[in-house]
Order: sequence, then C-alpha cells, then structure tokens
Amino acid sequence: MAHLYTVIMAGGAGTRFWPASRHERPKQLLPLAGNGEEPLVTASVRRILPICPPDRVIVVTARHLVSAMREALPGLPAENFLCEPVARNTAPCIGWASATIRRRDPNALVMVLPADHFVADEAGFRDALLRAVEASKTTTIATIGITPTRAETGYGYIEKGEDSGAGVFGVRRFIEKPSFDRAEVFATSGRHLWNSGMFFFRVAEMDGLLRKHLPELSAGLDRMDRAAALGDEPAEIENVFPTLPSISIDHGVMEKADRVSVVPGSFGWSDIGSWQTSWELANKDSDGNAAPESAVLIDARGNLIRDLSEIGERRVVALVGVENLAVVVTDEAILVIPRSRAQDVKQVLAELKSKTR
Repeated sequence: MAHLYTVIMAGGAGTRFWPASRHERPKQLLPLAGNGEEPLVTASVRRILPICPPDRVIVVTARHLVSAMREALPGLPAENFLCEPVARNTAPCIGWASATIRRRDPNALVMVLPADHFVADEAGFRDALLRAVEASKTTTIATIGITPTRAETGYGYIEKGEDSGAGVFGVRRFIEKPSFDRAEVFATSGRHLWNSGMFFFRVAEMDGLLRKHLPELSAGLDRMDRAAALGDEPAEIENVFPTLPSISIDHGVMEKADRVSVVPGSFGWSDIGSWQTSWELANKDSDGNAAPESAVLIDARGNLIRDLSEIGERRVVALVGVENLAVVVTDEAILVIPRSRAQDVKQVLAELKSKTR
C-alpha cells in the first residue's frame, strides 16, 4: 500500500515490570517475550515491515528515550522519531503523529500500534491489520478487538454491532474494565472483544475528528503545523506540547465518533501486563519453571527467573522448595514476589518514591 504509514506508540513507563523496567529503559525496550534477546519495540516494528517499509514507520517516544529507541531500531530514519517533551496520553501522541504524516502525504492511511505487545501468529496479525486498514477507508476509524480467551478484568471491551462483511463489524459500544462477573459473561457471549489499543484511519478523517471532539488539541496541533511550515517546529513543540490536554484517544475520540468499525482478531496477542504474563509466554521445563540454564531448581515448580544484570549469564540463581514465584535480578535491585501478586509491584515503586529513591 503506497499510502500506508505506521505509528508506534513507545512512550510508556512500564511500571509493572520493576526492577527491570526503569526510567531510562522501560518495558518496551526490554526482551520480555518471544525471542529472548529482542526488545518488545524491535519486535513490534519487525512484525509490520512486510506490509509497511521502514521509511513510513513513525515512532513517538519520550525525549529521554530517543537514543535507546534509535539503538533498538537502527533501520528507521532519524527524522521518523517524534520526541515528546512531556507525556500527554494517546490523543496528543496520535494527533501529532497524524499531522506529521499528513504533511508528507495528505492521502495517508495510518495504523497506530503499541510498542509493548506480544503476538504469536505474526502472519495472522498482519492479515488482521490489512483488514482494519481496508475498513478505515470507508469508516470514520477502525480498531482491532481481540477474541477473549478468559474472563479478564484488566482490559476494556468492545461490543460488536452489525456485520459489515469481510470480517468487519460495527461497534455498538465501548465498555470500561468490568467486574469479574461481567467479564465472565463477556468472555462467552460471542459479542464482546478485548480492546487492543490499535487504531486505523485516514489522516484527513483524524484531523476532522480532532477538530470536532478535541478542539483545544486541534488548535495546538495547528500551531505546531504552522511552525513546521516555517522551519520553527522544535521551538514550538516546546511551547505547545506541554499545554495540550492529557486525554486518551479512546475517551477523546473513539467513544464519541460515528461509524467506528472493529476487526476481530485471534493471533496469540498479549499486552504483557506483568511478570505473570511474562511467565505465561515463556518456555518452561516439565515443572513449569521458566528459568535460564544456569539456574538450580530443587523441588521447585511454576517459577519465573529473569536475570537482566550485566553478569546474568555467570550468576547462579537457586530455588529450593518454592512454587509460583517471580524472581527478577538487575544490577541495582532484586524482586521476589508470588506470581499471583505480580500487579503489586507498583506498591514497591510507591514505597521507593516515598523515600525519594
């Protein structure tokens, strides 16, 4: 597709993966699933290169991460990295990227993808992407919904509407993260999908959506656009971007727009939300342990060991008589936590911040 562009959203903090995920090297720059040496953002770009060349892949990231991002993505042109001076949620991120692409190609079609997801069936994933791109040509905006495999309270849901043909459905409504009882109903209804956070649109359509539903954001992007035409964009980004409203594209646009489409997908998707998910996706031994060959495991079952320190290959981690733990080692810290409490890593961060560490 000559007019197809990809935007990779790569500015998140990844706090649930402490101590591996830190300010200077967050989740998307870590090898947490799939190839043990491939950072998530590298995999995210590699997966789409068969349908979108590197010169049309735009990465939006935080300023302090741009050097690490370029190192992880050496095949992308330097000008394809957009560096946010401050975090402002997904609507400003997508709006800025869309406006940048529109200056290059007013007829562009855009697919927006997170940098930190895992996909097992990459060919099936690309097929779903192309169906969503096609859907975006005739609807306001399209998304991909993941066919649920369990009752999940950590995701938002999309209720399918009318079948439009070719594996595309209208969207009846978006649903916030549900209670477990509601999630059980959604998982088996056949009408509900997990909200994947992927978006597909024409740049002209996105411009109109922002003007209609987020006029303050649109006005700020117009200022940055005018500055770009005069060669003053970097200075104006410093002035304008911090003043943009911090709002998600879901709340700001998707829930308000007419004629939104969804493509159901089932391609082994995961948002890799915690160390528990990392264990689920890892190769395991006969006792369910996901550990390096150097580990010593005695009467141990269902454990995850990740040593991401400089001497990780030479260190021996030994577990004796324990089950279902996540043990994560870095140069600065060690985490030991039951896998069932993986979400509680955020409490560690809160405690460290309270001690100004």
